[in-house]
Amino acid sequence: MNDGIRPEGKAENADEEMYWLALRLVPGLGARVAMRLVTTLGSAAAVFRASSTELEALKVPSDVVRNIAAGTVFEDAIREAEQARQQGLSLISIDDSRYPALLKEIFDPPLLLYAQGEISLLGAASVGIVGTRRPTAYGRAMATRLAGDLAVRGLVIVSGLARGIDSVAHQGCLDAGGKTMAVLGCGIDVVYPAENKKLSAAIAEKGLIISEFPLGSFPAPQNFPIRNRIISGISLGVVVVEAAQYSGSLITARLAMEQNREVFAVPGSLTNQYSWGPHVLIKQGAKLVQDWQDVVEELPSSVRVGLVSPLLAEATKKAQQASLLTESLTGSERAVYDLLKIDEAVHIDMILDSLPKLSSSEILANLLELEFKNLVRQLPGKNFVKTF
Repeated sequence: MNDGIRPEGKAENADEEMYWLALRLVPGLGARVAMRLVTTLGSAAAVFRASSTELEALKVPSDVVRNIAAGTVFEDAIREAEQARQQGLSLISIDDSRYPALLKEIFDPPLLLYAQGEISLLGAASVGIVGTRRPTAYGRAMATRLAGDLAVRGLVIVSGLARGIDSVAHQGCLDAGGKTMAVLGCGIDVVYPAENKKLSAAIAEKGLIISEFPLGSFPAPQNFPIRNRIISGISLGVVVVEAAQYSGSLITARLAMEQNREVFAVPGSLTNQYSWGPHVLIKQGAKLVQDWQDVVEELPSSVRVGLVSPLLAEATKKAQQASLLTESLTGSERAVYDLLKIDEAVHIDMILDSLPKLSSSEILANLLELEFKNLVRQLPGKNFVKTF
């Protein structure tokens, strides 16, 4: 064993970022122990310059000491950094000025973040929106509306790029012209789920994607609770839209409470199993949310004062245009439009049965025209809902 624990050549000349990356890649070394070592010894570099005896005296497990002493972790770090550079990624260690201040406050902040996109968003005021992977039409509508309304007022929308509410929140934010941040439970170069490839590319281009997991990391189930602490930790508060009794969204809400963040919950139908989570949170003191104002009024005054966004004028203009569109609908378009709901999908068969004076071809043509006007959205299975 190399008692000095200093690899030859490249590692000796590595900058501090490389030491943080190497520290992150040491097998068996968790974030809490790593930070304790850095705090005690003075820097990430000092951990690798310490002797085996010093590390063992600091109660570092013997297998971790051997992993540090072997020096191979620096070879891994050099390869990892080069791959990140080739993919246009940024590596942001916890002592980097760009590292989010809020995230540093949590119990076990990640040592290093892999980032792709607009890095400045790490320092922006943000709100998390999470929920079930199998949302109802109502859940989708509320997530879309909240994400868009908060985004146009200057808040960054944070979520986990999972199926369901996460994806809806990201997309709703982008559609409103806002900024969104995706926190991954896998390597930043791994798209999961695969159907979110297009959404992931859009977020990388117009927002930010971050992960604490090394490149190529598989989206293992145990990664997602770990990921959730970042979603809540980087946000001023977390909004839960729909969540079943045992779900990752409730884990995120609990973490938010432990991190002294605001917790918000959108109420739902008493007969919907995905209303269980938000209703329990409300009973436990979470703020009941009906619209964006319920979220914003709980944020620090310094943040509220700064929530002036040029997107708001554009959003108001779009709302006015939508209102004018509804006023200009033809008689048959109005009949179809009035039959639809915002919070509940209506199947095509029910529409046909409810409008016997219109032929099926007329109804289908009207639905298509309403979709073109962005007043109606078709869901899988020939179901239709009004857009907000």
